[in-house]
Amino acid sequence: MRISGLATGMDTEQIIRDMMKAHRMPLEKITQKKQYLEWQMDDYRSVNRNITDLKYKVTDTMGRQSTFMQKTVNISNPNAVGIKGLNATGEFSGTIEVKSLATQATLQSGRLVNQTESEHAESKKLSDFDITEEQEIIIKAANGKEMKVKVTPEDTLGSFLQKINKASDSSVTAFYDSFTGKIALTARESGKGSITITGTGNAAAKLKLSGTAENSEEQYSATEGQNAVFIFNGLETERSSNTFTINGFEVNLKQVTTGPVTFSSAPDTDKIVESVVKFVDDYNKMIEELNEKIREPRYRNFQPLSDEQKKEMKEKEIELWEEKAKSGTLRNDPTIASLLTNLRQLMSSQVETSNGEFISLKKIGIEPIKDFKENGKLSINEDDLRKAITENPNQVHELFAKSATDTDKGGIAIQFRKTMDNVNAVISEKAGATGTVSDNFAMGRSMKSMNQQIERFEDRLKMMEDRYWRQFTAMEQAIQRANAQSANMMNMFGQ
Repeated sequence: MRISGLATGMDTEQIIRDMMKAHRMPLEKITQKKQYLEWQMDDYRSVNRNITDLKYKVTDTMGRQSTFMQKTVNISNPNAVGIKGLNATGEFSGTIEVKSLATQATLQSGRLVNQTESEHAESKKLSDFDITEEQEIIIKAANGKEMKVKVTPEDTLGSFLQKINKASDSSVTAFYDSFTGKIALTARESGKGSITITGTGNAAAKLKLSGTAENSEEQYSATEGQNAVFIFNGLETERSSNTFTINGFEVNLKQVTTGPVTFSSAPDTDKIVESVVKFVDDYNKMIEELNEKIREPRYRNFQPLSDEQKKEMKEKEIELWEEKAKSGTLRNDPTIASLLTNLRQLMSSQVETSNGEFISLKKIGIEPIKDFKENGKLSINEDDLRKAITENPNQVHELFAKSATDTDKGGIAIQFRKTMDNVNAVISEKAGATGTVSDNFAMGRSMKSMNQQIERFEDRLKMMEDRYWRQFTAMEQAIQRANAQSANMMNMFGQ
């Protein structure tokens, strides 16, 4: 604690504070510059994140053949057969006749307990069923998969069934039916074959899941699973499941039919159009945001506020001030301006298809808006787009997603990805990413240098302030001694 002005009556603290204000002005300029650099870095990173998000979104939709190969399938009896396109590249038509559906193999134990005990049987220990030692039950499903389940006398019937159901390699589901007093097993997968149960001991027999019994009520029973049998375009064949794929189409057999069911596929124009429109909307939104950034005004009279300045302002005043101060951090940025130019050129370019023809966005109804104020946004003529998709969906796919080679830049989406990759790299080199070490990017190195300048400047200011205090303290002490001497002399003369 410093107490001053006792001898002189001066407010030394205020005098020194005022003197230091002038010395702090260069430090405040460095601090303001650092704050502005932080805002600029945050804006660069925000732009980079948005670019990355759109890049992956475009790659995952417009860069995939499946987006343009979506199909609709017309079926004469959709209650009996369901068909949908997955990754089909061609059309799909013909007839299918369902002779029988695939079923799952089942196995039921004999009755384990009488009617009076049936309701609470799941809580009974396996020792109550004469299982006296730890054993292993092996369950083999119709598909040939085996699972091994360890059982102990202390297990309950309920926990034993849970072991079957929760096992990672479980190929069956199991439950206890309190009405019949039996265990029921059902194969998880349909198809030809049976469920069989063996083991290292007599647990399977004691639980009446294997072996023989004189009483039919106590004898286990098994039903074999069956394959689906159908005639596809004149060929009779089988599948282990009612759901399977043929030529990139998923077929789902629902009912046995009394005759052939006809089907035919066509491009799902609505879904393809929806994907293209979404791409254009996302693209236009990005173009608008980037143009706003490089045209945002810079208010040079509104510099970042210091802590002292904020103390003298209301919260709303600070908010309005900083809104102006943060504006224009990326004004006329060359990286973003170059990106916008490259994208305009890309969206007007042509792509050579596999048959040697050239196609562009304009040929499928997508072209830049003529109003220069739109800054390169795209417009869509949906009628032209639908016509192009209906006539040749594969050509539209190549326009967007044709693979690049050493001599071919590839489709629009492929070139878009590469363009965005390049910008991501440039911005990352300049502004880094959250968590990046400051030495690894340009703005981080600048901020590190500013922090060192600020630290050195604060050390000098501290030394300067201490020197002022020593000087004023020395002055106070000198005046105090002079006052004491004067008082002594007055006392001497007075005597």
